[in-house]
Amino acid sequence: MTDIPRRAATRTARLAALPLGFAGRTVLGLGKRVTGLASEVISPEIQQRTAEQLFSVLGQLKGGAMKLGQALSVFEAALPADLAGPYRQALTRLQEAAPPLPAASVHKVLAAQLGPDWRELFAEFDDAPAAAASIGQVHRAVWRDGERPVAVKVQYPGAGEALIADLKQLSRLAGMFRIIQPGIDVKPLLVELRARVTEELDYELEAEAQQAFAEAYAGDDEIFVPPVVAAAPRVLVTEWIDGTPLSKIINDGTQEERDAAGRLMAILHFSAPERAGLLHADPHPGNFRILPDGRLGVIDFGAVARLPEGHPEPIGRLVRLALADDADAVLEGLRDEGFVKPDDDIDARAVLDFLLPMLAPLVEEEFQFNRAWLRTEATRLGSPKSPAYQLSRHLNLPPSYLLIHRVTLGSIGVLCQLEAKAPYRSIVESWLPGFAPAE
Repeated sequence: MTDIPRRAATRTARLAALPLGFAGRTVLGLGKRVTGLASEVISPEIQQRTAEQLFSVLGQLKGGAMKLGQALSVFEAALPADLAGPYRQALTRLQEAAPPLPAASVHKVLAAQLGPDWRELFAEFDDAPAAAASIGQVHRAVWRDGERPVAVKVQYPGAGEALIADLKQLSRLAGMFRIIQPGIDVKPLLVELRARVTEELDYELEAEAQQAFAEAYAGDDEIFVPPVVAAAPRVLVTEWIDGTPLSKIINDGTQEERDAAGRLMAILHFSAPERAGLLHADPHPGNFRILPDGRLGVIDFGAVARLPEGHPEPIGRLVRLALADDADAVLEGLRDEGFVKPDDDIDARAVLDFLLPMLAPLVEEEFQFNRAWLRTEATRLGSPKSPAYQLSRHLNLPPSYLLIHRVTLGSIGVLCQLEAKAPYRSIVESWLPGFAPAE
Protein backbone atom coordinates (compact mmCIF):
# COMPACT_ATOMS: atom_id res chain seq x y z
CA MET A 1 0.00 0.00 0.00
CA THR A 2 1.49 3.36 -1.00
CA ASP A 3 -1.19 5.92 -0.21
CA ILE A 4 -4.65 6.08 1.27
CA PRO A 5 -7.09 4.60 -1.29
CA ARG A 6 -8.29 7.85 -2.82
CA ARG A 7 -10.46 6.93 -5.78
CA ALA A 8 -14.06 7.53 -4.79
CA ALA A 9 -15.28 4.35 -6.48
CA THR A 10 -12.75 2.18 -4.64
CA ARG A 11 -13.43 3.71 -1.24
CA THR A 12 -17.21 3.70 -1.73
CA ALA A 13 -17.14 0.03 -2.73
CA ARG A 14 -15.24 -0.91 0.41
CA LEU A 15 -17.56 1.06 2.66
CA ALA A 16 -20.70 -0.16 0.90
CA ALA A 17 -19.57 -3.78 1.35
CA LEU A 18 -19.81 -3.45 5.12
CA PRO A 19 -23.61 -3.25 5.56
CA LEU A 20 -24.14 -5.61 2.62
CA GLY A 21 -21.83 -8.17 4.20
CA PHE A 22 -23.61 -7.83 7.52
CA ALA A 23 -27.03 -8.14 5.89
CA GLY A 24 -25.88 -11.32 4.16
CA ARG A 25 -24.96 -12.88 7.50
CA THR A 26 -28.19 -11.94 9.24
CA VAL A 27 -30.37 -13.89 6.79
CA LEU A 28 -28.78 -17.18 7.89
CA GLY A 29 -31.99 -18.54 9.39
CA LEU A 30 -32.75 -15.26 11.14
CA GLY A 31 -36.05 -13.74 10.12
CA LYS A 32 -35.80 -10.57 12.18
CA ARG A 33 -35.00 -7.06 10.98
CA VAL A 34 -31.83 -5.67 12.56
CA THR A 35 -32.66 -3.17 15.28
CA GLY A 36 -30.68 -1.71 18.16
CA LEU A 37 -31.01 -5.05 19.99
CA ALA A 38 -28.21 -6.76 18.12
CA SER A 39 -27.88 -9.58 20.68
CA GLU A 40 -31.38 -10.78 19.78
CA VAL A 41 -30.57 -10.92 16.09
CA ILE A 42 -27.06 -12.25 15.60
CA SER A 43 -24.90 -14.88 17.23
CA PRO A 44 -21.60 -14.11 19.01
CA GLU A 45 -19.73 -15.70 16.10
CA ILE A 46 -21.39 -13.36 13.61
CA GLN A 47 -20.75 -10.39 15.90
CA GLN A 48 -17.06 -11.30 15.99
CA ARG A 49 -16.78 -11.61 12.21
CA THR A 50 -18.71 -8.36 11.72
CA ALA A 51 -16.40 -6.50 14.10
CA GLU A 52 -13.30 -7.88 12.42
CA GLN A 53 -14.52 -6.92 8.93
CA LEU A 54 -15.76 -3.49 10.00
CA PHE A 55 -12.62 -2.33 11.76
CA SER A 56 -10.25 -3.96 9.29
CA VAL A 57 -11.79 -1.88 6.49
CA LEU A 58 -11.92 1.27 8.60
CA GLY A 59 -8.25 0.87 9.46
CA GLN A 60 -7.23 0.26 5.85
CA LEU A 61 -9.10 3.31 4.60
CA LYS A 62 -7.79 5.58 7.35
CA GLY A 63 -9.23 9.04 6.68
CA GLY A 64 -12.73 9.75 7.86
CA ALA A 65 -13.65 6.08 8.20
CA MET A 66 -11.02 5.52 10.84
CA LYS A 67 -11.71 8.88 12.50
CA LEU A 68 -15.36 7.96 12.93
CA GLY A 69 -14.35 4.61 14.38
CA GLN A 70 -12.09 6.35 16.86
CA ALA A 71 -14.86 8.76 17.84
CA LEU A 72 -17.24 5.84 18.38
CA SER A 73 -14.68 3.75 20.24
CA VAL A 74 -14.95 5.75 23.46
CA PHE A 75 -18.62 4.77 23.67
CA GLU A 76 -18.02 1.02 23.77
CA ALA A 77 -18.42 1.16 27.55
CA ALA A 78 -22.14 1.76 27.00
CA LEU A 79 -22.65 -1.55 25.18
CA PRO A 80 -24.45 -4.36 27.00
CA ALA A 81 -21.92 -6.75 28.51
CA ASP A 82 -22.72 -9.59 26.10
CA LEU A 83 -22.09 -7.32 23.10
CA ALA A 84 -19.04 -5.38 24.21
CA GLY A 85 -16.52 -8.21 24.08
CA PRO A 86 -16.39 -8.83 20.31
CA TYR A 87 -15.82 -5.13 19.60
CA ARG A 88 -13.46 -4.07 22.39
CA GLN A 89 -10.29 -5.59 20.97
CA ALA A 90 -10.94 -4.24 17.48
CA LEU A 91 -11.73 -0.79 18.86
CA THR A 92 -8.51 -0.69 20.88
CA ARG A 93 -6.52 -1.62 17.80
CA LEU A 94 -8.25 1.19 15.93
CA GLN A 95 -7.25 3.69 18.61
CA GLU A 96 -3.58 2.79 18.51
CA ALA A 97 -2.64 1.48 15.08
CA ALA A 98 -3.22 1.53 11.31
CA PRO A 99 -1.36 0.17 8.26
CA PRO A 100 1.83 2.24 7.85
CA LEU A 101 2.84 4.51 5.00
CA PRO A 102 6.02 3.31 3.24
CA ALA A 103 9.30 5.13 3.95
CA ALA A 104 9.60 6.47 0.40
CA SER A 105 6.22 8.18 0.68
CA VAL A 106 7.16 9.61 4.08
CA HIS A 107 10.40 11.04 2.68
CA LYS A 108 8.52 12.62 -0.21
CA VAL A 109 6.15 14.42 2.18
CA LEU A 110 9.05 15.58 4.38
CA ALA A 111 10.94 16.96 1.39
CA ALA A 112 7.87 18.81 0.12
CA GLN A 113 7.05 20.28 3.54
CA LEU A 114 10.45 20.87 5.17
CA GLY A 115 12.62 21.29 2.08
CA PRO A 116 14.97 18.97 0.15
CA ASP A 117 17.52 19.16 2.98
CA TRP A 118 15.03 17.97 5.59
CA ARG A 119 17.45 15.33 6.91
CA GLU A 120 19.73 18.11 8.20
CA LEU A 121 17.02 18.99 10.73
CA PHE A 122 17.42 15.63 12.44
CA ALA A 123 20.42 13.89 13.99
CA GLU A 124 18.46 10.64 13.67
CA PHE A 125 15.21 9.67 11.94
CA ASP A 126 13.46 6.30 12.26
CA ASP A 127 11.72 5.28 9.03
CA ALA A 128 9.50 2.80 10.88
CA PRO A 129 6.43 4.60 12.24
CA ALA A 130 6.00 4.58 16.01
CA ALA A 131 2.24 5.14 15.73
CA ALA A 132 -0.40 5.62 13.06
CA ALA A 133 -3.76 7.32 13.22
CA SER A 134 -6.59 8.52 11.01
CA ILE A 135 -4.84 11.11 8.82
CA GLY A 136 -1.16 10.80 9.69
CA GLN A 137 1.54 8.69 11.27
CA VAL A 138 4.27 9.47 13.80
CA HIS A 139 8.00 8.77 13.51
CA ARG A 140 10.53 8.92 16.30
CA ALA A 141 13.58 11.10 15.64
CA VAL A 142 16.29 13.15 17.36
CA TRP A 143 16.41 16.88 16.64
CA ARG A 144 19.50 18.37 15.03
CA ASP A 145 20.94 19.36 18.43
CA GLY A 146 21.54 15.63 18.97
CA GLU A 147 19.90 15.73 22.39
CA ARG A 148 16.16 16.27 22.02
CA PRO A 149 13.97 13.24 21.11
CA VAL A 150 11.09 14.38 18.92
CA ALA A 151 7.88 13.03 17.41
CA VAL A 152 7.46 13.78 13.70
CA LYS A 153 3.83 13.57 12.54
CA VAL A 154 3.51 13.17 8.78
CA GLN A 155 0.15 13.55 7.05
CA TYR A 156 -0.85 10.83 4.62
CA PRO A 157 -0.84 11.93 0.97
CA GLY A 158 -4.44 12.44 -0.09
CA ALA A 159 -5.70 12.56 3.49
CA GLY A 160 -7.88 15.60 2.83
CA GLU A 161 -9.69 14.13 -0.16
CA ALA A 162 -10.07 10.80 1.61
CA LEU A 163 -11.40 12.37 4.78
CA ILE A 164 -14.08 14.36 2.96
CA ALA A 165 -15.06 11.42 0.73
CA ASP A 166 -15.33 9.03 3.68
CA LEU A 167 -17.49 11.30 5.79
CA LYS A 168 -19.86 11.88 2.88
CA GLN A 169 -20.21 8.15 2.26
CA LEU A 170 -20.46 7.22 5.93
CA SER A 171 -23.35 9.63 6.44
CA ARG A 172 -25.34 7.42 4.04
CA LEU A 173 -24.43 4.31 6.00
CA ALA A 174 -24.94 5.70 9.49
CA GLY A 175 -27.68 3.23 10.32
CA MET A 176 -25.32 0.27 10.37
CA PHE A 177 -23.40 1.75 13.29
CA ARG A 178 -26.40 1.02 15.51
CA ILE A 179 -24.94 -2.49 15.53
CA ILE A 180 -21.96 -1.08 17.43
CA GLN A 181 -23.80 1.36 19.67
CA PRO A 182 -27.60 1.31 19.61
CA GLY A 183 -27.98 4.47 21.71
CA ILE A 184 -25.78 6.72 19.57
CA ASP A 185 -27.10 8.70 16.60
CA VAL A 186 -24.06 8.84 14.32
CA LYS A 187 -25.35 11.43 11.85
CA PRO A 188 -24.83 14.53 14.07
CA LEU A 189 -21.36 13.23 14.91
CA LEU A 190 -20.54 12.95 11.21
CA VAL A 191 -21.84 16.47 10.55
CA GLU A 192 -19.62 17.83 13.32
CA LEU A 193 -16.58 15.83 12.12
CA ARG A 194 -17.03 17.17 8.59
CA ALA A 195 -17.18 20.73 9.92
CA ARG A 196 -13.71 20.27 11.45
CA VAL A 197 -11.98 18.61 8.52
CA THR A 198 -10.12 21.74 7.44
CA GLU A 199 -8.74 22.42 10.90
CA GLU A 200 -7.50 18.87 11.42
CA LEU A 201 -5.70 18.85 8.08
CA ASP A 202 -3.74 22.02 8.92
CA TYR A 203 -0.81 20.98 11.12
CA GLU A 204 0.29 24.59 11.56
CA LEU A 205 -3.08 25.32 13.16
CA GLU A 206 -2.65 22.23 15.33
CA ALA A 207 0.81 23.48 16.32
CA GLU A 208 -0.69 26.74 17.57
CA ALA A 209 -3.20 24.86 19.71
CA GLN A 210 -0.61 22.44 21.08
CA GLN A 211 1.81 25.23 21.94
CA ALA A 212 -0.96 27.12 23.74
CA PHE A 213 -1.65 24.00 25.81
CA ALA A 214 2.06 23.43 26.42
CA GLU A 215 2.51 26.98 27.72
CA ALA A 216 -0.65 26.81 29.85
CA TYR A 217 0.56 23.63 31.58
CA ALA A 218 4.30 24.38 31.64
CA GLY A 219 5.72 23.24 34.98
CA ASP A 220 2.42 21.63 36.03
CA ASP A 221 2.68 18.76 38.51
CA GLU A 222 -0.15 16.74 36.99
CA ILE A 223 -0.45 17.38 33.24
CA PHE A 224 2.23 17.58 30.55
CA VAL A 225 1.84 18.71 26.95
CA PRO A 226 4.94 18.32 24.73
CA PRO A 227 6.07 21.66 23.24
CA VAL A 228 6.15 22.22 19.48
CA VAL A 229 9.61 22.15 17.85
CA ALA A 230 8.70 22.87 14.21
CA ALA A 231 5.62 22.88 11.99
CA ALA A 232 4.56 22.93 8.35
CA PRO A 233 1.09 22.49 6.84
CA ARG A 234 1.47 18.69 6.58
CA VAL A 235 4.30 17.94 9.07
CA LEU A 236 4.42 18.60 12.82
CA VAL A 237 7.49 18.12 15.04
CA THR A 238 7.02 18.08 18.82
CA GLU A 239 8.98 16.86 21.80
CA TRP A 240 8.70 13.10 22.32
CA ILE A 241 7.01 11.67 25.40
CA ASP A 242 7.35 8.18 26.84
CA GLY A 243 4.65 6.69 28.97
CA THR A 244 2.03 3.99 29.41
CA PRO A 245 -0.82 4.33 26.89
CA LEU A 246 -4.17 4.95 28.53
CA SER A 247 -5.52 1.94 26.63
CA LYS A 248 -3.11 -0.26 28.57
CA ILE A 249 -4.29 1.24 31.86
CA ILE A 250 -7.86 0.47 30.76
CA ASN A 251 -6.98 -3.13 29.91
CA ASP A 252 -4.40 -4.02 32.58
CA GLY A 253 -4.13 -1.21 35.14
CA THR A 254 -4.63 -1.60 38.86
CA GLN A 255 -7.58 0.17 40.45
CA GLU A 256 -5.19 2.75 41.88
CA GLU A 257 -3.80 3.45 38.40
CA ARG A 258 -7.30 3.66 36.95
CA ASP A 259 -8.47 6.07 39.64
CA ALA A 260 -5.42 8.30 39.19
CA ALA A 261 -5.85 8.38 35.40
CA GLY A 262 -9.55 9.22 35.73
CA ARG A 263 -8.86 12.07 38.11
CA LEU A 264 -6.28 13.56 35.73
CA MET A 265 -8.58 13.19 32.73
CA ALA A 266 -11.29 15.11 34.60
CA ILE A 267 -8.83 17.83 35.63
CA LEU A 268 -7.71 18.25 32.01
CA HIS A 269 -11.28 18.44 30.72
CA PHE A 270 -12.41 21.11 33.16
CA SER A 271 -9.21 23.12 33.60
CA ALA A 272 -8.10 23.51 29.98
CA PRO A 273 -10.75 26.08 28.92
CA GLU A 274 -9.89 28.19 31.96
CA ARG A 275 -6.10 27.88 31.59
CA ALA A 276 -5.63 27.68 27.81
CA GLY A 277 -8.93 28.97 26.41
CA LEU A 278 -9.15 25.62 24.59
CA LEU A 279 -10.73 22.21 25.09
CA HIS A 280 -8.99 19.05 23.86
CA ALA A 281 -11.73 17.69 21.63
CA ASP A 282 -10.49 14.19 20.78
CA PRO A 283 -10.65 12.25 24.04
CA HIS A 284 -10.00 8.72 22.84
CA PRO A 285 -7.42 6.75 24.88
CA GLY A 286 -4.81 6.75 22.12
CA ASN A 287 -4.18 10.44 22.78
CA PHE A 288 -3.09 10.03 26.40
CA ARG A 289 -0.11 8.56 28.25
CA ILE A 290 0.66 8.14 31.92
CA LEU A 291 4.25 9.36 32.29
CA PRO A 292 6.77 7.63 34.58
CA ASP A 293 6.39 10.46 37.12
CA GLY A 294 2.59 9.98 37.20
CA ARG A 295 1.61 12.99 35.10
CA LEU A 296 -0.94 12.75 32.30
CA GLY A 297 0.76 13.24 28.93
CA VAL A 298 -1.55 14.68 26.26
CA ILE A 299 -0.98 14.52 22.50
CA ASP A 300 -2.86 15.22 19.24
CA PHE A 301 -4.42 18.68 19.21
CA GLY A 302 -5.89 18.55 15.71
CA ALA A 303 -9.37 18.81 17.20
CA VAL A 304 -9.91 21.53 19.78
CA ALA A 305 -12.81 23.69 20.88
CA ARG A 306 -11.89 27.34 21.18
CA LEU A 307 -13.34 28.71 24.42
CA PRO A 308 -11.52 31.99 25.05
CA GLU A 309 -13.91 32.85 27.87
CA GLY A 310 -13.61 29.39 29.42
CA HIS A 311 -16.45 26.93 29.87
CA PRO A 312 -19.82 28.68 29.42
CA GLU A 313 -20.95 29.87 32.85
CA PRO A 314 -24.56 28.67 32.38
CA ILE A 315 -23.39 25.04 32.38
CA GLY A 316 -22.01 25.25 35.90
CA ARG A 317 -24.87 27.41 37.16
CA LEU A 318 -27.59 25.09 35.80
CA VAL A 319 -25.85 22.01 37.19
CA ARG A 320 -25.67 23.68 40.61
CA LEU A 321 -29.37 24.63 40.45
CA ALA A 322 -30.29 21.08 39.40
CA LEU A 323 -28.40 19.58 42.32
CA ALA A 324 -30.21 22.07 44.58
CA ASP A 325 -33.53 20.69 43.21
CA ASP A 326 -34.62 24.07 41.84
CA ALA A 327 -36.68 22.81 38.91
CA ASP A 328 -38.19 26.15 37.88
CA ALA A 329 -34.81 27.92 37.78
CA VAL A 330 -33.31 25.07 35.75
CA LEU A 331 -36.09 25.21 33.17
CA GLU A 332 -35.80 28.99 32.93
CA GLY A 333 -32.06 28.74 32.39
CA LEU A 334 -32.47 26.05 29.74
CA ARG A 335 -34.93 28.30 27.88
CA ASP A 336 -32.50 31.22 28.08
CA GLU A 337 -29.71 29.12 26.54
CA GLY A 338 -31.89 27.65 23.80
CA PHE A 339 -32.12 24.09 25.12
CA VAL A 340 -35.91 24.49 25.35
CA LYS A 341 -37.99 26.45 22.86
CA PRO A 342 -39.59 29.60 24.32
CA ASP A 343 -43.15 28.49 23.55
CA ASP A 344 -42.76 24.80 24.47
CA ASP A 345 -45.08 23.89 27.36
CA ILE A 346 -42.88 21.46 29.28
CA ASP A 347 -43.04 20.39 32.92
CA ALA A 348 -40.16 21.72 35.00
CA ARG A 349 -40.17 18.74 37.36
CA ALA A 350 -40.03 16.29 34.48
CA VAL A 351 -37.04 18.14 33.04
CA LEU A 352 -35.21 18.00 36.35
CA ASP A 353 -35.99 14.28 36.75
CA PHE A 354 -34.57 13.81 33.26
CA LEU A 355 -31.32 15.56 34.18
CA LEU A 356 -30.58 14.34 37.70
CA PRO A 357 -29.45 10.77 36.87
CA MET A 358 -26.78 12.22 34.57
CA LEU A 359 -25.49 14.35 37.44
CA ALA A 360 -24.97 11.43 39.83
CA PRO A 361 -21.14 11.78 39.58
CA LEU A 362 -21.44 15.20 41.25
CA VAL A 363 -23.80 14.34 44.10
CA GLU A 364 -21.29 12.67 46.43
CA GLU A 365 -17.73 13.64 47.29
CA GLU A 366 -16.47 10.64 45.26
CA PHE A 367 -18.01 8.68 42.42
CA GLN A 368 -16.92 5.59 40.52
CA PHE A 369 -17.75 5.59 36.84
CA ASN A 370 -18.45 2.14 35.44
CA ARG A 371 -19.87 0.45 32.40
CA ALA A 372 -23.08 -0.58 34.18
CA TRP A 373 -23.92 3.04 35.02
CA LEU A 374 -23.32 4.15 31.44
CA ARG A 375 -25.36 1.27 30.02
CA THR A 376 -28.23 2.19 32.33
CA GLU A 377 -28.11 5.80 31.14
CA ALA A 378 -27.84 4.76 27.48
CA THR A 379 -30.92 2.56 27.88
CA ARG A 380 -32.86 5.26 29.76
CA LEU A 381 -32.11 7.89 27.13
CA GLY A 382 -32.12 5.68 24.04
CA SER A 383 -35.20 3.51 24.41
CA PRO A 384 -38.22 4.94 22.52
CA LYS A 385 -40.52 3.64 25.27
CA SER A 386 -38.62 5.47 28.01
CA PRO A 387 -40.17 8.68 29.45
CA ALA A 388 -36.68 10.21 29.27
CA TYR A 389 -36.53 9.48 25.55
CA GLN A 390 -39.93 11.07 25.00
CA LEU A 391 -38.95 14.18 26.96
CA SER A 392 -35.63 14.46 25.11
CA ARG A 393 -37.58 15.10 21.91
CA HIS A 394 -38.61 18.44 23.39
CA LEU A 395 -35.01 19.44 24.09
CA ASN A 396 -32.64 21.12 21.69
CA LEU A 397 -28.83 21.19 21.62
CA PRO A 398 -27.72 24.71 20.59
CA PRO A 399 -24.87 24.69 18.04
CA SER A 400 -22.53 26.50 20.45
CA TYR A 401 -22.81 23.58 22.86
CA LEU A 402 -22.51 20.74 20.33
CA LEU A 403 -18.75 20.20 20.53
CA ILE A 404 -18.64 20.63 24.32
CA HIS A 405 -21.43 18.05 24.59
CA ARG A 406 -19.67 15.57 22.31
CA VAL A 407 -16.33 15.92 24.12
CA THR A 408 -17.98 15.55 27.51
CA LEU A 409 -19.72 12.35 26.39
CA GLY A 410 -16.44 11.04 25.02
CA SER A 411 -14.61 11.82 28.26
CA ILE A 412 -17.33 10.09 30.29
CA GLY A 413 -16.96 7.07 28.04
CA VAL A 414 -13.24 6.91 28.82
CA LEU A 415 -13.88 7.30 32.57
CA CYS A 416 -16.32 4.38 32.37
CA GLN A 417 -13.76 2.29 30.52
CA LEU A 418 -11.32 3.08 33.31
CA GLU A 419 -14.01 2.45 35.96
CA ALA A 420 -12.26 5.28 37.80
CA LYS A 421 -13.22 6.51 41.25
CA ALA A 422 -12.27 10.12 42.02
CA PRO A 423 -13.50 13.34 43.70
CA TYR A 424 -15.18 14.66 40.57
CA ARG A 425 -17.37 17.13 42.46
CA SER A 426 -14.39 19.01 43.89
CA ILE A 427 -12.70 19.06 40.47
CA VAL A 428 -15.80 20.59 38.90
CA GLU A 429 -16.16 23.02 41.79
CA SER A 430 -12.57 24.18 41.27
CA TRP A 431 -12.75 24.72 37.53
CA LEU A 432 -16.30 25.01 36.16
CA PRO A 433 -17.58 28.62 36.21
CA GLY A 434 -20.93 29.01 37.92
CA PHE A 435 -20.86 25.68 39.75
CA ALA A 436 -19.52 26.96 43.05
CA PRO A 437 -22.05 29.23 44.84
CA ALA A 438 -21.15 32.91 44.67
CA GLU A 439 -19.53 34.12 47.90
